[in-house]
Amino acid sequence: MQSSEPAYKKAFKTGSLQEKITRANEILESCDLCPRRCGVDRLSGETGICKTAKKAFISSYGPHFGEESPLVGSNGSGTIFFTHCNLLCLFCQNYDISHEGCGEEASDQQLASVMLALQNQGCHNINFVTPSHVVPQILSALKIAVKGGLNIPLVYNTGGYDRVETLKLLEGVFDIYMPDFKFWNPEIAESACDAKDYPEVARRALAEMHRQVGDLVIDAAGIARRGVLIRHLVLPQGIANTRDIMRFIATKISADSYVNIMSQYRPCGRAAEVKGLSEHLSQADYRQALEAAKQEGITRLDRPGGVFLFR
Repeated sequence: MQSSEPAYKKAFKTGSLQEKITRANEILESCDLCPRRCGVDRLSGETGICKTAKKAFISSYGPHFGEESPLVGSNGSGTIFFTHCNLLCLFCQNYDISHEGCGEEASDQQLASVMLALQNQGCHNINFVTPSHVVPQILSALKIAVKGGLNIPLVYNTGGYDRVETLKLLEGVFDIYMPDFKFWNPEIAESACDAKDYPEVARRALAEMHRQVGDLVIDAAGIARRGVLIRHLVLPQGIANTRDIMRFIATKISADSYVNIMSQYRPCGRAAEVKGLSEHLSQADYRQALEAAKQEGITRLDRPGGVFLFR
């Protein structure tokens, strides 16, 4: 029987959390946390693509009721939005946060206090949004928060541009991974994010996440306890190659994967610079994406109000 205690509690008790903190901070001396592998010394104040040095920046935090149903429950998902990003999609709907740096620097103690405040508000989990570039800061703050009584699952809410080596540092810490799988075509990834390797990186990252925590497990109250929840934003004119992504998930990850196929694309930021992304998503495009998921064997889909299954 699986323990209801968050994984990080054991890591804290055994000392492995401290080992992970030490290793993660060593990486910051010549940073290769993410696939950009900038190599800058963030401990000395240097910054790379993510524009973040030793301390994390927080844009906002609070109970969020717009997330996936198993995360929200009755009291909301405790989201912490980190400033900056390692992927930098030109069409980002949070462009002011990811590209323009809207947010304030936070110490480990401040980040820990935010986690505890969200738990005290009754949130079902701590949901780190765009965490790939601040893994060491999260781990350091987590140790402080555990000492303060943190006892709810952690959600790693990422764009999917994560190194397997960094994800392995998080094994035994995060119970829930929520990666995006944005594009299948390397050329689209290059034009939208200057990350031609994104599709291959996302495939490897998703496989590692699933190896660690498996399919999403939801308790009797409808709340996610452990596992992978995959997001996919449908883009206009099938630019994201939804069918290929769904086929990969069903055949290479798990046909029981919990997937949120999202319909909220709208042209934001510098979307007009990428061919096809200057228009809003049509209902027809979204319906075709859902049908593709069905045909490729994905049946566990999120929608507001709960899970529905294709029949």
